[in-house]
Amino acid sequence: MFQLLSKKPPLLLGVDISAAAVKVVELGLMGTSYCVNSYGSELLPINAVVDKDIKDVEAVGHAIAQAIEKANPSTEYAAAAVSSSAVMTKTIQLPATWQEEEMASQIEVEASRYIPYPLEEISLDFQIVGENSRDPNLVDVLIAACRNENVELRVDALELAGLTPRVIDVESYVMERAFSLVAPRLPRKGDNLTVALVDIGATLTTLNVLHDHQVIYTREQLFGGRQLLESIQRRYKLTPEEAYMAERQGSLPADYAKDVLAPFHAAVAQQISRALQFFFSSSTYSEINYIVLSGGSASQPGLSEVVYEKVGSKVMVAEPLADMLIAPRVRTQLTKWDVPSLMISCGLALRSFDR
Repeated sequence: MFQLLSKKPPLLLGVDISAAAVKVVELGLMGTSYCVNSYGSELLPINAVVDKDIKDVEAVGHAIAQAIEKANPSTEYAAAAVSSSAVMTKTIQLPATWQEEEMASQIEVEASRYIPYPLEEISLDFQIVGENSRDPNLVDVLIAACRNENVELRVDALELAGLTPRVIDVESYVMERAFSLVAPRLPRKGDNLTVALVDIGATLTTLNVLHDHQVIYTREQLFGGRQLLESIQRRYKLTPEEAYMAERQGSLPADYAKDVLAPFHAAVAQQISRALQFFFSSSTYSEINYIVLSGGSASQPGLSEVVYEKVGSKVMVAEPLADMLIAPRVRTQLTKWDVPSLMISCGLALRSFDR
């Protein structure tokens, strides 16, 4: 069993492998406050990662190594994550008196019943969630299973970069953990609220709906910030690298905001509205109290207002570092574009403090 869910001791470097870039974050503790000890990022070649599937493990490993060189972390142990859509989960009930060895044997039997792959082709793990609400003699146990190739490609990329993989997590659980960093800015610190956490990646937009801090729904849609970059390339005859830098530096022509950015913002709002309609139609929920935007496109001026006008729920941009101390050398590396895109890397780094 590869450790998909079980807890690991500190310190861990959170390594977020997305379609556009690799981001690494190392967190520490100073008193009761988290502090960002190191941070680094590196752009990936186009198609090195496609829809969260690693296609060029050597390119990804090289990018991680470059990000590590910038970050200069104090640990070689790493945590990464696989896409939620690549993981099958199920909650079962087992006797509370059983030891982990007994549970492991039964879980393999249970897994063979509902997972459509031979057990030798999957990475399987489990975690005790807590006492069953209906029968105190039972405990709820979460099983997670993923195709070996999805785990092994991430392990290979981390090892190529000189890291020692300790945890391969699941993105929805990572985002649930990272939500604790942004919840203090919400009313009642997020308690009893239904929150749509929308991560706008390069090629995928992922919706995680949380109720009272727990993920209750996840959906991925093929849409992301790369569509904006491609529009910039076509309109202004730029290379991908030139388009990326021009957007970040705000050096595009005056017609950019109206003719390129505004249609993209409208498309983002439409995608979020559509994803929420799927959520409402498949659940008993009828409203979202807050939308939290994360990812590389979340900081674009005016996006929050467009989403609010389309959906009607209050909107804020994720700031996972808002209540953290930040090392001086890290602060000089961060830009306004970086912070909302650090939810996954921060969520992974928080595994260092699991108890």
